[in-house]
Amino acid sequence: MSVSTFPLRKRVVLLGATGSVGQNALRVIASHPDQLELVAIASHSRWEKLAAIGREFGVRQIGIFDEAAYSAATAQPAAFLPGTHLVCGVAGLAELAQLPEADIVLVGVVGTAGLEPALAALAAGKDLALASKEILVLAGKFILEAAHSHGAKLLPVDSEHNAVFQCLQGHPHSTVRRVTLTASGGAFRDWPAERLAHVTPADALKHPNWSMGPKITVDSATLANKGLELIEAQCLFGLRPDQCAAVLHPQSIVHALVEFTDGAMLAQLCPPSMTFPIQHALLHPARAPGVDAPLDFTKLLSLEFRPIDESRFPMLRLARETMIAGGVAPAIYNAANEVAVAAFLAGQIPFLAISRVVEQSLRTIPNFDPPDLDSVLALDAEARRVAAEEIASSSLHSLKT
Repeated sequence: MSVSTFPLRKRVVLLGATGSVGQNALRVIASHPDQLELVAIASHSRWEKLAAIGREFGVRQIGIFDEAAYSAATAQPAAFLPGTHLVCGVAGLAELAQLPEADIVLVGVVGTAGLEPALAALAAGKDLALASKEILVLAGKFILEAAHSHGAKLLPVDSEHNAVFQCLQGHPHSTVRRVTLTASGGAFRDWPAERLAHVTPADALKHPNWSMGPKITVDSATLANKGLELIEAQCLFGLRPDQCAAVLHPQSIVHALVEFTDGAMLAQLCPPSMTFPIQHALLHPARAPGVDAPLDFTKLLSLEFRPIDESRFPMLRLARETMIAGGVAPAIYNAANEVAVAAFLAGQIPFLAISRVVEQSLRTIPNFDPPDLDSVLALDAEARRVAAEEIASSSLHSLKT
């Protein structure tokens, strides 16, 4: 009889430990100490928070992306457990992602900063739980190739993709007609269109259902978040653009629906808490009691679905166009959106200018099929430069419609 070499507990590297995904992941890990063990953590700059997490979970492998924060942390060794090993920058995060003792790496960092650590984890044969949709949008082809060539699992953590993943289990790819992701509609789903010209960053950060970071909350208001998720779904599940759809669902209880060729649909439902998809990814294929309370059908529960008006949400239309165009168009969309959202949050452009920046960047930069990762990274930098130039133009600052 063969004896499994898999450990009794999965050993987890958590990149982005101080963000909303990271904090929910810590709740999951703390609730299942017999199945999950935290062995390394990292964040952008909140080293005091990392030190506290390290003390709570007994973690001595810690990464800090920002150099100034890393210097401040190294000057305060007493804040960390004795024997703590601190690493810095993207190379440091990649080092943690390849730790020999790790079984699974959860990438929950914002934007594309987690790309190199994600590839490093896959190259080391680690399973990858991916919460950063921008990584797949930027370099999905190379992520999938790395997972396949090194025999690693790619487990989606976004609630929508995790829902699709669960619904597809046991069903041949050829039987799938369409995948539909749900969208809450964000902070302005019920606002009259004319009010959108006067949106402030404070308005945009008031999400009705989810507690998330600033960038993803703004993306939910523009539906860029759903556009990125459609692009990601196409990549993750090998779908055509016409097989990827979205629908407004204000309650955020149904996270995705999969329609099969016979017309039947499967849906995944759970409350709007990231602990559900995070736990599913970390424990997969096992199941365990959840951290948050499940749905209660002894109470009144209504589920509402509405078609999406893409004239009101142009970022969704642009996402569809990039899916059809292929090549580096999705990467341009992602990079320009990151720059535009940062500018909006800084008060440099109005809310309605975000889609204008992205559309102009897509028109300006020629599309091509990237031969390697370096060409994608160069394109990403070029798209950010073009978007910044568009933001600097005076026409955007007075945009009202």
